[in-house]
Amino acid sequence: MSVFRSTRAALTLAALSLLAAGAHAQAVEVQNAWARATVQGQKASGAFMTLTAPSAAKLVAVSSPVAGVAEVHEMKMEGDVMKMRALTNGLDLPAGKAVDLKPGGYHVMLMDLKLPLQKDTTIPLTLVFKDAKGVETKKELKVPVSQVAPAGAAASAAAHGEHKH
Repeated sequence: MSVFRSTRAALTLAALSLLAAGAHAQAVEVQNAWARATVQGQKASGAFMTLTAPSAAKLVAVSSPVAGVAEVHEMKMEGDVMKMRALTNGLDLPAGKAVDLKPGGYHVMLMDLKLPLQKDTTIPLTLVFKDAKGVETKKELKVPVSQVAPAGAAASAAAHGEHKH
């Protein structure tokens, strides 16, 4: 009987640990992720996707082994000039609201590329999120490389056209 009790206690403890991990690590949903293909010699490109967090969070970091530098960037018009800058404090993800990372707006900038991003391949991308309590979670992605937004991605993303970095 003592073997039964200790096994049951161990299983209960394992189940509680899993529940606790799931309670603070609500996954941010990633949809329609893709990275723009490059040509030989091009050292930068962008990655795009739609992020939806179940509770308020921030995208605080991004990395990929194909890039020496990966950052979350914002593009916006200031008068007649399109300006791009890194978001050093992260990108806010309001609870339950989809945030589009698309050409001409927020996006992941992949710089100092170690190799060309070839159409019809995939690249690894790691996103780091921080919730309101400061708990960080990572999401590992395999992102398809394409010349244009894949079918199903926001039509507005393709409408913004090419932009060079």
